[in-house]
Amino acid sequence: MVVKFSSALLEQVKKLATHPQTPVSLKQFVEFGHRPSPLTILRGNQFVQNELPVRLAHRVVELENLPHGLSDMPSIKRVKDWYTQSFEDLMNLPGPESYGVPMKALQQATDDSSTGRKGLKYFNPGKNGNDIQELDAWNADFIKCIERIKRRHDPTVTTVAQGVLELKQHWQRSNSPLLKNTSGSPLPLPTAIQSFLDRFYMSRIGIRMLIGQTVALHKSSIDRRLTRDDYVGIICTKTNLGQVAKEAAQDARTICQDYYGVWGGPEIKLLGNQDVEFMYVPSHLHHMLFELLKNSLRAVVERYGVDCDEWPEIKLVVAEGKEDITIKISDEGGGIPRSGMPLIWTYMYTTAENPLLEEGYDRSDFRAPMAGYGYGLPITRLYARYFGGDLRLISMEGYGTDAYLHLSRLSDSEEPLP
Repeated sequence: MVVKFSSALLEQVKKLATHPQTPVSLKQFVEFGHRPSPLTILRGNQFVQNELPVRLAHRVVELENLPHGLSDMPSIKRVKDWYTQSFEDLMNLPGPESYGVPMKALQQATDDSSTGRKGLKYFNPGKNGNDIQELDAWNADFIKCIERIKRRHDPTVTTVAQGVLELKQHWQRSNSPLLKNTSGSPLPLPTAIQSFLDRFYMSRIGIRMLIGQTVALHKSSIDRRLTRDDYVGIICTKTNLGQVAKEAAQDARTICQDYYGVWGGPEIKLLGNQDVEFMYVPSHLHHMLFELLKNSLRAVVERYGVDCDEWPEIKLVVAEGKEDITIKISDEGGGIPRSGMPLIWTYMYTTAENPLLEEGYDRSDFRAPMAGYGYGLPITRLYARYFGGDLRLISMEGYGTDAYLHLSRLSDSEEPLP
């Protein structure tokens, strides 16, 4: 299906793609508090209505100009159309003043001393606003719009991955030197494509974080029973690391058992201070721990075999510092050859065969096959870096691998928007 957009809309996309994006820090995300007023929500929504088109426009323009012919792949064109359609949805949504919201209630653009330019702020508190009926009507319509956008983009990760596969298949048909080296060994994706994927997926994390937080804040403002006291939107101000780690370990062991048909599987032992509480997005933390534990489980089971009487345990160690909380996941899965270490952060690099996709995999950010598509580690590192953390791996070939997940507890680093 070919989607046609007007030339005027495409010109708007190009224009907004020249505007700078406005990053938000974890600390700014939680300034709303547990029970924001409808007027504060309105002003936050104003920021999102202005910011999302800019972020979407940046991605549309990049998707049109990808290296090595990637822009011509059908799946990439489909993703570009989704982003353009979402841009159009936001541009067509009337502003709150069109609903009759008085101008004095709206957020006005102010000078930002840190950037030297005028703009709206994500958090700009206002008095209650319960007496302005038009405010509720616009907030509700805006939330419906961005929820629809979020659903539209659910399959983006797998669709872009499909686009890369289409390009590799094209290279195969044309005997491209980008596919294999002179000895016939497969080559990693070109650096320009790897860099694009890093930028694109980091941008996606930011867009979905902004939408998810905005929707959750709106729901908490209209019904206080929907939000726990330790949550601000989707951010938990007292994320219990031990609890999230136990849930991630159980989920990883379950998928390991299903994939290999084993009972139990390797044990995961939690060490260090498991009662650490800090401000974070629990779903992000669960995703990162789940991916790393899943990799360790796979390595151990495949090294010792599914019929092993007793697999060596996997250790998850928590260290609490002033700046970072560091989680080390250690396994005895045989490690990675030194020559393969530079490849672990490249997309489409995998040591697994016959990947198993769960039903509905493309409709969620946090569901993944046991192995096989080479996206787990690169995207996990992007999630860590999104809030100022990092992910590092150290491996001993013939023994095992240690993964170090660093999470910043300072909460003041801004989104690293590409």
